[in-house]
Amino acid sequence: MNKSDFSSLPLSTELLEAVSALGYAQMTPIQAQSLPLILQGKDLLAQAQTGSGKTAAFGIGLLHKLITRANQTQALVLCPTRELADQVSKELRRLARAMPNTRILTLCGGTPIKPQYTSLEQPPHIVVGTPGRILQHLEKGSLKINTLNKLVLDEADRMLDMGFQDEMLRIIELTPARRQTLLFSATYPAQIQSISEAVQNDPAIVRLEELHDDKKIKQVFYEIQKGERTKTLIAALHTFRPESTLVFCNRKFQCQELAEELWQQGFHALALHGDLEQKERDQVLTQFANKSSSLLIATDVAARGIDIKDLQAVINFDMAHDAEIHVHRIGRTGRADKEGLAVSLFMAQEAHRVNAIEEYQNSPVTIESTTKLKLRENFRLSPPMVTLSINGGRKDKLRPGDILGALTADPNINGKLIGKIDIFDNIAYIAVERPVAKQALNILNEGKIKGRKFKARKLR
Repeated sequence: MNKSDFSSLPLSTELLEAVSALGYAQMTPIQAQSLPLILQGKDLLAQAQTGSGKTAAFGIGLLHKLITRANQTQALVLCPTRELADQVSKELRRLARAMPNTRILTLCGGTPIKPQYTSLEQPPHIVVGTPGRILQHLEKGSLKINTLNKLVLDEADRMLDMGFQDEMLRIIELTPARRQTLLFSATYPAQIQSISEAVQNDPAIVRLEELHDDKKIKQVFYEIQKGERTKTLIAALHTFRPESTLVFCNRKFQCQELAEELWQQGFHALALHGDLEQKERDQVLTQFANKSSSLLIATDVAARGIDIKDLQAVINFDMAHDAEIHVHRIGRTGRADKEGLAVSLFMAQEAHRVNAIEEYQNSPVTIESTTKLKLRENFRLSPPMVTLSINGGRKDKLRPGDILGALTADPNINGKLIGKIDIFDNIAYIAVERPVAKQALNILNEGKIKGRKFKARKLR
């Protein structure tokens, strides 16, 4: 039996069936190294990136000995952002499909708290949430974790970066002393070691160094002069023509300013930063993920937990302060055996950061002259899709199939022209190919979905 097969693990038939149904053929490196330790009940300190398969690793661990007949909360997963908490909850629900009556509840800020009180009247088996809202429920007594036996700190380094250390430690103080604690972090600052020593019991350590294969990621550095960042960024977009690009800035006000400047230059660019309302964040992420926007400008904190498939390029508009963070940034492209591009802009006084990256990667980087970047006449980087939104969602019992059916009932709209459909509580987003966007919008506004009229609009 292959040691990387899930069937080599002592898992229940239900879990093995769920893993197989999800199409997971073999364990990823983080799963192969961590799952045997998790199933043995050991505490774990693991360095793992978004997209490495870590959620399935700890998710299988949480579900392995879950007692669904017990009306008790047995596991808690803390995440830095609502987006990551939602992703984790979805993955856990998919894994738990073959385990009837498994209750998984997401508790995050940015959403009304009253419905959460109602949901907590029957204790969920697993709770996933952000530290602030979890602590709020613990202090109110609406969430009880005296029966907890497993605790996961997911992307712990970002929770520290976002100022959640006090809330994290307060929550951990309220958990039973006898518990299994799994700590996952993409980077490994000294604070992580300190947190581990404070909350874990002789943890096993799994560290997967994220060093990238030059054959998969073309990494190029450009030395620039003062005032040349935006001009060089635009020239790089003209030269490489990536369909989807994640641009990193170090400060949130820069994200908005750069996005607006790129809009004026004819690019479809959106900003993601901490000042956005949750509804705005959802909309921005949805548009970028469904290929309705070509450029997402973000800070490291805002971009954490985002796992965009087929991301063609990462551009460091600002150099990361740390070599490990740089490697984590560029690791978002060149995945699933596809080629990726990483472009970094630096000034002479930032050369020490380039040197640190070379030392961390144990290989020299390519530094090219900005004269090699060429502006093209009549160049446009138009995203292939357009996002339409309708004023109805989960609370209206809408499902993707309902919306797809309403659109394809028109003989002129082929299902292949419809992209991703994302449904939130009170709103739904539909990606459609650009040539049929106007027609699809008319169908949604003039027709009905499940016998009801909904208002639709095109997002810019």
